Amino acid sequence: MTETSDLLDIDSLFTADELALRETVRGFVDERIRPNIAHWFEKAIFPQEIVKEMAGLGLLGMHLQGYGCPGRSAVDYGIAAMELEAGDSGLRTFVSVQGSLAMSAIYKHGSEEQKNEWLPRMAAGEVIGCFGLTEPTAGSDPGSMKTFARREGDDWVINGSKRWIGLASIAQIAIVWAMAEDGVRGFIVPTGTPGFKATPIEAKLSMRASIQCDVELTDVRLPATALLPNAKGLRGPFECLNEARYGIIWGAMGAARDSYETVVSYSQERLQFDKPLAGYQLTQEKLVNMALEINKGMLLALQIGRLKEAGKLQPHHISAGKLNNCREAITICRDARAMLGGNGITLDYSPLRHANNLESVRTYEGTDEVHTLILGNHITGIPAFR
Repeated sequence: MTETSDLLDIDSLFTADELALRETVRGFVDERIRPNIAHWFEKAIFPQEIVKEMAGLGLLGMHLQGYGCPGRSAVDYGIAAMELEAGDSGLRTFVSVQGSLAMSAIYKHGSEEQKNEWLPRMAAGEVIGCFGLTEPTAGSDPGSMKTFARREGDDWVINGSKRWIGLASIAQIAIVWAMAEDGVRGFIVPTGTPGFKATPIEAKLSMRASIQCDVELTDVRLPATALLPNAKGLRGPFECLNEARYGIIWGAMGAARDSYETVVSYSQERLQFDKPLAGYQLTQEKLVNMALEINKGMLLALQIGRLKEAGKLQPHHISAGKLNNCREAITICRDARAMLGGNGITLDYSPLRHANNLESVRTYEGTDEVHTLILGNHITGIPAFR
């Protein structure tokens, strides 16, 4: 955090190594992302050249142990997600799709041969992965997926459609979830396999510096070794989604903090009626409310991170963090945009870009409504999803 945003000396709760990591990732964002992000966002460019740079910083699969992965802690990963999203949600999303989804699927559910084949190259940025779960008619309810995998001798043949699949058009492998005779199963699908087609979704108002795709799978034939042997049922993809949701809890606070810091600086320099905007009571009230929510969101993220490190994390913890921090972050970004006046609708300033991105972040990995129902089920013991 920064001097103006850290009202509660939250920095004192981090170790020296955690603070050093934060400075390293923040420096990378300041040098490589901030000077370029407006252009990337406007032109809808995902800068593939920074993939190897992120790998060099140990950001890909950074919370995984062994197989060439960095083996950092849960809080380390959260800090990195926060600093990356202070740059742009789309670039934090790349790290999430690569590490928390694709690599985690192999790490959690793959065979030793699969782990050794893919994880070292993915950690090094030599292989990009994607995660094919969501379908055109199955978002919040993945159990209704239509993609089907059938056995033909020793092979598997997959047919179906996926939507909003990050990185699919540039990935070398896809983790594809499909319904089989014994329930939902996961597969490692090389994207060069005949019948696999990824088409970028271009008409987007959010996450423009990222890639999301429609994926068509037409008689995609795979050997038996493509099956993730330890993923059976929806628990397989859900365990990966919780890894990604965890990163969002921290990342959303990065976008909020960047918007807050932008408007603090602007309000101190912008004169209206011969007085800085920061000198008006209404402005100070807005800044105080932003700072309070950032501090509360940071404490929430850190507590969830420490629970994760202690092996005590529960699904409802994730839902509490994702629901609260996304909801508060998007409010902060919108309020910051309003305080910038007309200048706030330009790419010279970050809050509206962050707010637009957060519309996606708030939706993916579980909408507000889904996480509300998860928490409601935890509180009452009554599932109300249907």
